Amino acid sequence: MKEIFEWNRVFYNDLPTNFALEVVFRSTVMFIILLLTLKLAGKRGVKQLSIFETVIIIALGSAAGDPMFYEDVGIVPAAIVFIVIIILYRSVTWLTGKSKKFEEFIEGKTECLINNGKFSIATFKKESLAQDEFFSELRIKSIEHLGQVKHAFIETSGEISVFFYEDKDVQYGLPILPAAFNKKSTIIPTEAIYACTFCGHIEKQKTAAAKCEICTKEEWVPALKTLRIT
Repeated sequence: MKEIFEWNRVFYNDLPTNFALEVVFRSTVMFIILLLTLKLAGKRGVKQLSIFETVIIIALGSAAGDPMFYEDVGIVPAAIVFIVIIILYRSVTWLTGKSKKFEEFIEGKTECLINNGKFSIATFKKESLAQDEFFSELRIKSIEHLGQVKHAFIETSGEISVFFYEDKDVQYGLPILPAAFNKKSTIIPTEAIYACTFCGHIEKQKTAAAKCEICTKEEWVPALKTLRIT
């Protein structure tokens, strides 16, 4: 039966002191794996915190929690993990200050999702962001259609920043309220102004099937030009 306060077990868990080198190696490898995993998960996977901040929280949280109540985890190896994480944190912070490319790799960069009321299709392909999820974010900001939006950006934190047209400059735009958006069809029932449901391009369409001149998709929905109510 184990006794409490067996100091060699408490601090080292009966491991040799040179195990500290293995702890340094393990910590470095897991830090890199965490960083790359969250990088691949995308900004929305770690909304409100940067990828780098999330890695630090996960790494330090695990290192701090295990030795608190697992008797087979020594305090000294956990402390070494803290030291390694802090050194890596300082190193990465220093590198991000020295290299713009490295900073963009670690933190990502702000990307434009909506430009003058239309989707930036190339950006959407790079970001792990579904159209429904994006529309939900816009609806929370009381946006009814894309013609009310001058620019929208996804920040490095995963948050969506929106800049609006003034009322006098509001354009026809793709509706994002479910009831209106779900009226999409490949058939144009009446001559009117329509929005491409894929890219948000606006065209005046006659009663016939038509391809979007921007993205070549064929689904359309009647465009809206209502003002934003705040």
